[in-house]
Amino acid sequence: MPALASIGATAAPTDESYEPSVYHIKWNTFDLRDVPIITQNENGPCPLLAIMNILLLKGKVKLEPGQEIITPEQIMTYLGDSILENAPKNNTEAEQLNFEQNMHDAMAVIHKLQTGLDVNVRFTGIQDFEYTPECIIFDLLGIPLYHGWLVDPQDTKTVESVGNCSYNLLVEKIISDRSSEQPELVNQALLAEAFLDRTASQLTYHGLYELNSTVKENQLCVFFRNNHFSTLYKHKNELFVLVTDQGFLNEKNVVWETLNNVEGDGYFVDAQFHTYTKPPPISESLAPPTVPPGSEEQVDQDYLLAMSLQQEQQMTDEELAWKHSQQQPEHAQISDHELAARLQAEEDERAMRAMNEQQQRQQQQQPQGQRSAAAAPGASRGRPRERAERDREPRDKSKDNCCIL
Repeated sequence: MPALASIGATAAPTDESYEPSVYHIKWNTFDLRDVPIITQNENGPCPLLAIMNILLLKGKVKLEPGQEIITPEQIMTYLGDSILENAPKNNTEAEQLNFEQNMHDAMAVIHKLQTGLDVNVRFTGIQDFEYTPECIIFDLLGIPLYHGWLVDPQDTKTVESVGNCSYNLLVEKIISDRSSEQPELVNQALLAEAFLDRTASQLTYHGLYELNSTVKENQLCVFFRNNHFSTLYKHKNELFVLVTDQGFLNEKNVVWETLNNVEGDGYFVDAQFHTYTKPPPISESLAPPTVPPGSEEQVDQDYLLAMSLQQEQQMTDEELAWKHSQQQPEHAQISDHELAARLQAEEDERAMRAMNEQQQRQQQQQPQGQRSAAAAPGASRGRPRERAERDREPRDKSKDNCCIL
């Protein structure tokens, strides 16, 4: 049945050949203490790390300050010691025999914590799981195991179709009843299948309500959802999931993630449960500081800007002059004599502008009393125009083919 093939109750990964060499440790604060958090990569053993992180947060397991990595063998050693330390004291003979039997069963399956645990949820309560030997480990450590995959009791038809079935049993029932000749069984199978389809995230709002009602304030527990085991914590009547993804190893302000809806769009918080704010992009953080107005840096920037604008203006003027020359009609041809006269006039005008600019610079350097004399008109200022007038006079025809350069 394709609709159900992607929904399972086995925590990924289930490949027992996966054995990471080390796990990276992220240090943060919890309950005013420096505590280590074991992170995992994409294929990490989530049930083992969920349990170990609870023991670390509670202070029942302590690592060396500043320790950065931990091996699977070290984790299993810490876990075994914690089980022994959590053994009840002053047992009766019957209780002692029961504890020893549970220890024997737990040791037989404890290695599965490194690869994945098989759990089979029931849809009637957040603590309802089909009994398996793997669940004994949680009992021996006194760590609650919860899920939120519940049927809303107000949906009476779905409640009737699901009943008290576990996930595995419900899938078998759906497959069997869909081919039944009894319309009532077929209808129940379709209702149960529709429930699994619309709750594929393995969390419902009724389950979320039950979690908020059952989990006590400041309680740490293991939460099963989406075939994954996480560390769950309740703080100020709000549920938070511990962030153990190795991708956040260096993100000190990402410690917990809120669990407040079934869509999975919670937000990150830091160790003090303050909302995480994403840092600005690198380009913004490396932007040059603002230059103080009136400073030498500001004067240099203004000078460079003025030079750039002047060069752009000169290029624009030259471009306009070239376009103007290209737009002249073909029949507007001029003689060599007229062309030479125009070129000479332009040369004289440039010389006159240069001379005027030189005189202005000299006047600025002279005392105030000498500037008026230097600025008096002289015969030299009229010479370029007289020369231009002489160039316009008729010349000898034998010189028409010459050009003044």
